[in-house]
Amino acid sequence: MFKFKKGDNIIIISGKNKGKRGIIEKINNKKKKVYIKNINIIKKHIKKNKINKIGKIIFKLSKIDISNISIEDPKLKIITKVGIKYINGKKYRICKKSKTILYDNLLYKKKKIYK
Repeated sequence: MFKFKKGDNIIIISGKNKGKRGIIEKINNKKKKVYIKNINIIKKHIKKNKINKIGKIIFKLSKIDISNISIEDPKLKIITKVGIKYINGKKYRICKKSKTILYDNLLYKKKKIYK
């Protein structure tokens, strides 16, 4: 289990984007990679074919290794480690430096539609 979740605020700690801040959009657990909003954007050239009558250039997010990122403390705005604490039988993620609880971002939770 990773201590990163979709919607977490992070800081990149190594690589060409070192020091930049962003929000996790997608996590690939098998490859240990994350996609971060507006960071590590690449150009992809699409060749023309029968479906696409003209060639074009699209911009898409590229993945970053999970070891190159760290959680941003919401209170202190610095890099921190994440711990787990049980409060009244519920499991919460907490920041090690400021002891604040990391709540899940409700904007990034998928809504289930039942038919």
